[in-house]
Amino acid sequence: MRKIILSLLLGSSFLVTAQELTINDALRYAQTNPIGTARFRAMGGAFGAVGGDLSALNVNPAGSLFFRNNFASATLTNFNTQNNSRYFGTNTKENYSTLDLNQIGAVFIFDSKSDKSDWSKIAFGLNYDNTSNFDNRIYAAGTNPNQSIAKYFVDQANYIANTSFNDYQYKMAYETYIINQDTNNPNNYISNVPTGSYNQRYFATSNGYNGKLTANLAASYQDKLFLGINLNAHFTDYTLTTNVSESNDNPLNPSTQPSIRKIQFNNQLSTYGSGFSFNLGAIYKIHPNFRIGAAYESPTWYQLNDELVQDLYTYNNVNVPTGHANRYYGSPQFVFPTYKLRTPSKLTGSATLLFKKRGLISIDVTSKDYNNIAFKNTKDANYSDLNNGIDLQYKKAYEIRIGGEYKIKQWSLRGGYRFEESPLKIDYAMGDLTAYTTGVGYNFGDSRLDVAYTNEHRNYTTALVSSGMNDTARINGKNNAITMTYSINF
Repeated sequence: MRKIILSLLLGSSFLVTAQELTINDALRYAQTNPIGTARFRAMGGAFGAVGGDLSALNVNPAGSLFFRNNFASATLTNFNTQNNSRYFGTNTKENYSTLDLNQIGAVFIFDSKSDKSDWSKIAFGLNYDNTSNFDNRIYAAGTNPNQSIAKYFVDQANYIANTSFNDYQYKMAYETYIINQDTNNPNNYISNVPTGSYNQRYFATSNGYNGKLTANLAASYQDKLFLGINLNAHFTDYTLTTNVSESNDNPLNPSTQPSIRKIQFNNQLSTYGSGFSFNLGAIYKIHPNFRIGAAYESPTWYQLNDELVQDLYTYNNVNVPTGHANRYYGSPQFVFPTYKLRTPSKLTGSATLLFKKRGLISIDVTSKDYNNIAFKNTKDANYSDLNNGIDLQYKKAYEIRIGGEYKIKQWSLRGGYRFEESPLKIDYAMGDLTAYTTGVGYNFGDSRLDVAYTNEHRNYTTALVSSGMNDTARINGKNNAITMTYSINF
């Protein structure tokens, strides 16, 4: 019960509703999902001490030194999301599939045969990877026994901050008769939606990605110590479209007050921007068949822009002026001031055991302190409340990735496991993520074809509107992906 109460008080919503910036927007950039190449995915992303894969550079930049030749790869992934929602006892389902070219890159190896220097090998790589895929759909429906979505507009109208956004929320709701001044207190606003129960529907579609372009440089010392650095340029493009509708047949309000029967509230939020980060990594070969790795990933410093368009409809209005039974009010395009976001840094420790040329087992353990997420205050906006909310909710979280590979002639058989702890101190609003992976590869000699399958699931909640209502839908989210990579040595 304590988990449920706290999560409701915090108003958590993890397919974030579009109406206003919340602390959960930061998770969109603080969390990453290792999409990568098929070999990388098939082994659960456990590549911190393995290397020899372009997506492995995102884990440990020293891994580029384990390529034997110049190497290039490109990856195509089919993503499928399956969301089972439960809202006040009603179960609904929604599926969504997309196809994406999520990785392309190359690495160049400079191997000196001279015995004059202990620095015998240098690698330079350039790689693009999608670090997150935002394509998703959620549908939730049910009968809310006590809260109308009108509470969002009442909350905005009575909000003490006098910003143009909140003023517009008031105007939209007032012109469509959702709210009215309280006759007993003219400084306060009340809902015109009759008291009772409410049939509510929520549909959300999100599209977009986080992308990272990496420039990698690495060098080996005495073929035992491998050091690397990445400089990363980040790109993000995200669109969330939500539709919230509600109907009721509750007893009408007194004749002096309008009564609203149906509401439809549409939002389209677009977020885009760029950022910068860097990685440092080392791998040490303790034995020809055993090596360990350590890597540091800096925070990513983002500059982000939000744009928002809203539409509000009411239908079958009672006790309103003639011709006002159906009302519509649309917003202009809100373009909010650019804001800055810092994501947390990440530390990774790794170990790999090789069975000569037959196969390997690898493990990565990563820690990331989500409490270090921060919005930066500017002359246009103060994010102290958001940052205080981050301090209240988020914590340090750990991730473990385990992968294995076994070779039979030209064939490679792979499997993996990934567990990512919830970033929340109270994890009801977002649970842990568990993923199972498998895959196969075939080596043609100068080229290779790899295929992987990934299944991951996580439970979380989503709110119908971003404030005013504490009720949330419970989502059981499952993601399946089939990934194919073609690689060449040159």
